[in-house]
Amino acid sequence: MKTEPPHSPPWQVLELVSHHLDPETLATAACVSKSWSISMSSDHIWQPFCSSTYPALSNLSAAGGGGVPYCKLFSLGRAAEIRRLQKPPKPRLSLQDLIFAIDVVQNRDDRLATVIKPGDQLKLDRNGIFRFDIDVEGDDETAAFEAVDSLRIIWNVVLKGFRGVFTMMDCKGKGSFVLGLEGWFSKELPAAGGGCCCSGGGASGLVADLRLGMRESEGKVVVEKVSVGVLSIVSWRYVCVDDALRYLQHFLLPCG
Repeated sequence: MKTEPPHSPPWQVLELVSHHLDPETLATAACVSKSWSISMSSDHIWQPFCSSTYPALSNLSAAGGGGVPYCKLFSLGRAAEIRRLQKPPKPRLSLQDLIFAIDVVQNRDDRLATVIKPGDQLKLDRNGIFRFDIDVEGDDETAAFEAVDSLRIIWNVVLKGFRGVFTMMDCKGKGSFVLGLEGWFSKELPAAGGGCCCSGGGASGLVADLRLGMRESEGKVVVEKVSVGVLSIVSWRYVCVDDALRYLQHFLLPCG
């Protein structure tokens, strides 16, 4: 329990001094004793700090009729800012741990293309984003087709040793086709932790993106390239490799 320091200055003095202190010093001084805490925690001292540094929190409190001290609002805002600025931990997964398995199927079981690509064979983008172009190699790996709207696209990410599998996408007849030579498929991903016992469901803010590069051959269309990636819904840009790996580890690695 806080005790009054010997010869504690009058509250009027504390009040005058408090107006010349920064938020960090005010918070430290408020821990000295009960009278210091009262003087250093007054709303009229903290309101300017809160309004200028975290205006959204200040306005939200005012709109809700107040009730939350401004020193508390400032503390909440500062804690959130510190968390936002913290560098996230390195992912426990690496691309070398993964295998990409992509199937392009027409109707139910007419396989048009199958791509199996180990992560250590993927060519990294120079900007470090999670987007990869994969050639569909070998004449026996592709087949021509006519009805592009009947395709089914399945993209699985497999943890080596088959210790885990996560389906990034399973789309049927939902692609967008550009000039008949590029097919684009996308699927919103579930919230991180969706494969964990503590998952709360919801959305992740991420989208799995897959594009088919195609060419015409004797009046039909042949798949010759597959591009895969993960987009952020907020910025509509591809996320970096580490962010995607941190997401995937929630589904491919055990909790903890």
